[in-house]
Amino acid sequence: MAHRLWSWIRGNAVLILGFVILAYMLAPIAVVILLSFNQPGSRNTTYVLNLDEFHFTWHNWTNMFDPAGLRDALFMSLLIGALAAIIATALGTGIAFALARYRFTGRSAVQALIFLPMATPEIVMGSSLLTLFIGFGIPLGFWAILIAHVMFCLSFVVVTVKARLAGLDPRLQEAAMDLYATPVQAFRSVVLPLVWPGIMAAALLAFSLSFDDFVVTNFTAGTAETFPMYVWGINLRGIPPQVNAVASLTFLLSLVFVIAGQLRNRRRSDDRAATS
Repeated sequence: MAHRLWSWIRGNAVLILGFVILAYMLAPIAVVILLSFNQPGSRNTTYVLNLDEFHFTWHNWTNMFDPAGLRDALFMSLLIGALAAIIATALGTGIAFALARYRFTGRSAVQALIFLPMATPEIVMGSSLLTLFIGFGIPLGFWAILIAHVMFCLSFVVVTVKARLAGLDPRLQEAAMDLYATPVQAFRSVVLPLVWPGIMAAALLAFSLSFDDFVVTNFTAGTAETFPMYVWGINLRGIPPQVNAVASLTFLLSLVFVIAGQLRNRRRSDDRAATS
């Protein structure tokens, strides 16, 4: 029996290791979701996972915005995240097409500069942006945060869309133009639908990076307050349990988007297999 068990473990070592790593990554999220249904007795038990101190309640979900300032901070993060994702995706998609489709002087230097914000520590980027904004007289606050978020999200968008373009056969667009499609029609009807999943993935990534950023935002926020800054600031007085509910809801919505995308891709694959 022991020999069979050891043989099975050796044969499925990679699978077992994968599940262990996945459990390690999801354990903190599971704890936060569990604590979102807890009514702590004091601020010291907000993040204590103790069955003796656990009191199940729906209050944290039904009254999610009871703590003062939480609603405004969450709305600020959502607004900045959405705007940063839209602007960075629009600019980054154009840059990705230019880098993937054209050869021009300084192309290698541009690609190196694109990767630079991804490799730069956030504290260096935040302090540099603070110096830049103060030097040019740009007031800290909403617009300063937005400019900073667009800047560091741009690199991730370019890399994501460029990776999608690298696997796209340019002969498809040429074939469409051979069938008398104009360049605009070929782009809209052939290229864009094929690149669209990469563009959407880049937009969602940019939104996620902007939504949970703290270091760069802390340098450029001024008196503005985003959700991560709200959590950091209120920690000194005790984090309300509603924060766990907001975090859990954010994770569940992200999970819905991922599952919906996977189902959509599988449906497309099944349709292509049925028509071929």
